[in-house]
Amino acid sequence: MAVTGGEGGTTCAAAPGQDIPEGLSGDPFTQVGAVADAVLYEGYLLYPYRRSSAKNRVRWQFGVLLPRTWVEADGPVAEGISGSADSWYQRTECLVRAAPDAVLRVRVRYLQLQRKQVEAPGEDGQYRPVESLRGDDGTAHLSFDEAVPYEADLAWPLAELLRGPCTAEVSAPAAVDTEELGAGRVVRRREQVRAHTAVAAEKLADGLYRLCVRTENAGEAPDARAPRAEALRQALLAAHTLLGGEGLEFVSQTDPPAALRDRARGCRSAFTFPVLGGPAGESADGATGPVLLSAPIILPDHPQVAPESPGDLHDAAEIDEILTLRTMLLTDEEKAEARATDPRAARILDRVDTMPPEVFANLHGAIRSLAPAKEAPKARPAWWQEGGDAGLSPTTDTVVVDGVPLGTGSRVRLNPRLRGADAQDMFLVGRTAEVAGVFHDVDGSVHLAVTVDDDPAAELHGWYGRFHYFRPDELEPLGDGAEPRP
Repeated sequence: MAVTGGEGGTTCAAAPGQDIPEGLSGDPFTQVGAVADAVLYEGYLLYPYRRSSAKNRVRWQFGVLLPRTWVEADGPVAEGISGSADSWYQRTECLVRAAPDAVLRVRVRYLQLQRKQVEAPGEDGQYRPVESLRGDDGTAHLSFDEAVPYEADLAWPLAELLRGPCTAEVSAPAAVDTEELGAGRVVRRREQVRAHTAVAAEKLADGLYRLCVRTENAGEAPDARAPRAEALRQALLAAHTLLGGEGLEFVSQTDPPAALRDRARGCRSAFTFPVLGGPAGESADGATGPVLLSAPIILPDHPQVAPESPGDLHDAAEIDEILTLRTMLLTDEEKAEARATDPRAARILDRVDTMPPEVFANLHGAIRSLAPAKEAPKARPAWWQEGGDAGLSPTTDTVVVDGVPLGTGSRVRLNPRLRGADAQDMFLVGRTAEVAGVFHDVDGSVHLAVTVDDDPAAELHGWYGRFHYFRPDELEPLGDGAEPRP
């Protein structure tokens, strides 16, 4: 998988009381910076990049850590590796080979919500909020939720972590910035985000350790029943973690060396997925590396930015050529709205509108699998394939919900949990669907794949296997049980 890279600077905050040890002043995470930025801004703003677009009204889809009181207003969240589920914490567990004098560096990164409010002066001279305003230079401005990046760098000697968990604050401060427009002003407000990160280490064998890195939203929601858009003001958005340091070598969680597979399976990450960063092949067996990226998006080991990509489109899993072509086809009115929505949208339009033909031609495609093979590639374990796991079959398995066995062909109504679940599920509340399969996840949980009835592309999605996935407690049976297809 290739991802598109991010852009923009960061605000770096040293953790209180944590001095970076001498000799560690360099940045060990440079080699994964582009991929980490792509994770940070994944889904920040989606094509067609306009405020009026429905998909840009439900924001912040990955790695959202909200105040615990808000998340658990309806009960504890279901733990899993999916970072598309809102939570109040992330936990990364991984294996590392380390020297006794090793020093671990941790970089916690996230976006802090920034409310951009356009204001116009009233007859009494007092400013009042408005939805839109045109400045003296003719530039249009729309009220919208933006976000700014935040980083906290932490460092501890491994020996200190072995004595007990170490904790540091990774909070972002409140701020207000005002931009005068002549005809009015734009006020950008950020509320304080309270958070901390705890790190612990456990010795498993000589030179082998298990690390646990846990980041929590430490804030309290003023109203546990407030709409999600309000709770987001105190949230960590697109939260993810980088691990590195001197004298450390991280073990792949997806393809560990044979001797460490059982140890790797014992690591339990929550709402995040750790992978090796940097170029592949830096270790003797290819299954270890000097940097770990723990992201709310499932990536392979050693993810890279596609070299042909000219810049961020905020959808790293999409094809640049398709999004570029679509953006070119926006009308002048749509482009004007996108520019007024967010400066990052304006930069995308500027890049597309001025893209040289040779740059665009490079987006047409690339084949990376034809390089001469120096040796046969290692077989990688499949998570699931038909016949690959004894006793498991999505097409014939069933799961009992409210006393009714559900399986392929069953009719259900969707009642997704709106807290601790995929934020986009709110679009599917109350709609009916058909079960396409029962899947057992690698973390032991069960999800049912469904196709939504009134989706005009339902048949196409079923043909190539693109489904919506729900936990059993999010479905209401509409029939007598599983109705296998003939």
